[in-house]
Amino acid sequence: MNKITSFTVNHLELLTGVYVSRKDYLHNDVLTTFDLRFTRPNTEPVMDSSYIHAFEHLGATFLRNDEEWGNKVIYFGPMGCRTGFYLILVGDLEPKQIIELLHKMLLFVIEFDGEIPGASARDCGNYLDLNLSMAKYYAEKYLNEVILKITDERMTYHT
Repeated sequence: MNKITSFTVNHLELLTGVYVSRKDYLHNDVLTTFDLRFTRPNTEPVMDSSYIHAFEHLGATFLRNDEEWGNKVIYFGPMGCRTGFYLILVGDLEPKQIIELLHKMLLFVIEFDGEIPGASARDCGNYLDLNLSMAKYYAEKYLNEVILKITDERMTYHT
């Protein structure tokens, strides 16, 4: 079997960042999958499931309600390795085009106060596994480390 593309990325060199993971084609549309790398692979601890789960609820809620981008969101969710998230958007896009969107999403998470959307047994299959304070911590970390200081190095994979 062929190695899938994401396994060809050199995770020993990968920094936290915003990367294009892949581009797929569905009829006349390009679907761009972004790798939003919140922690450095094999260097920093991975995010606990409760942190990543809370961030997923808030991030997905924000993204799907965004006036400009909401109708272009196909998927937002955690990576299995728990070092970040995948964001799939309709369009032939590059990281620089979504920095403002990510900035707004991170501020939404940081400033969020109240009950996490979908945090009930009716709405979520694991509603007790949510940690808002740590979701905010990772939002602030990613904002300060990546989004406010974005460089080409944090938008280009090493293979």
